[in-house]
Amino acid sequence: MSAARKVLLVTHTRRPEALAAALETCQKLVSAGITPVMAAADQAELSAYAVEQMAARGGSSLPTEIRILDRDTTLADIEVAMVLGGDGTILKAAEVVREARVPLVGINLGHVGFLAESERDGLAEAVDRVVAKDYVVKERMTLDVRVFVEGSEVYRTWALNEATVEKSERERMLEVVVEVEEHPLSSFGCDGIVIATPTGSTAYAFSAGGPVVWPSVEALLLVPLSAHALFARPLVIKPDALVAVEVLHRSAGHGVLWCDGRRTWQLPPGARVEVVQSDKPVLLARLRNSTFTDRLVKKFSLPVAGWRGADEVHKAE
Repeated sequence: MSAARKVLLVTHTRRPEALAAALETCQKLVSAGITPVMAAADQAELSAYAVEQMAARGGSSLPTEIRILDRDTTLADIEVAMVLGGDGTILKAAEVVREARVPLVGINLGHVGFLAESERDGLAEAVDRVVAKDYVVKERMTLDVRVFVEGSEVYRTWALNEATVEKSERERMLEVVVEVEEHPLSSFGCDGIVIATPTGSTAYAFSAGGPVVWPSVEALLLVPLSAHALFARPLVIKPDALVAVEVLHRSAGHGVLWCDGRRTWQLPPGARVEVVQSDKPVLLARLRNSTFTDRLVKKFSLPVAGWRGADEVHKAE
């Protein structure tokens, strides 16, 4: 007898619409013979929501087939993770599954949801595709990030979107020097520096004026934040380069490192942050063959009125 298939569910438990979507997903998976798996805290929140809904509206109960991650099963048994929420929830899920190389399927319940594969109205189809194993797994580049103080490594982490060195006090500028491939590039005062992956090019780096980079392009992005310098343009750097940012001793205050807006570390004057491409990607399960161009148009509501396409243009020649 083959082992039961298991799908991890990660949801934004503070949003009723996410809990409703999670309850629906659990029921559909169980009906298809697949075992839903959740973190203990998420399962407790979903159980309380189901009880509340039954009392108020006579809704459906939470399936008893749900298993608890790290108690009833491990990541090694998980086939795929379905993430119900926005990009923040997908980043949360990536923290959980990256080491085990479990692919993520994102169902967007947030605003832009650039990492998500489907919207709320496509939830039923997404579950059907997972049940049928009808998806393609793509690798997304990540970053390894290390912090050094007085020559000693004091912190190590990673990032899917970006590693950002920022000033910790609003009224004080951060003085930094940027290094690429073990050679100094420029020093200046700024609000911070964003070092992003192509995946992160549509996140913080984009808001700071950086370029959008196609996910299939392997590169590092360096985007200064409000830099006081003649040469402080966004840069696209080869993927195997070491990029470093040093907080100069003349800085009026401390800096702070943020990775994906989730993991943080204080940076005293003299601290050095080193960023390189990681050999551990995040896996995203794609349900459609749409291009990144289509995703840009949809997520940013870009105007394409008047487009005829190559076939129509060639017919007119």
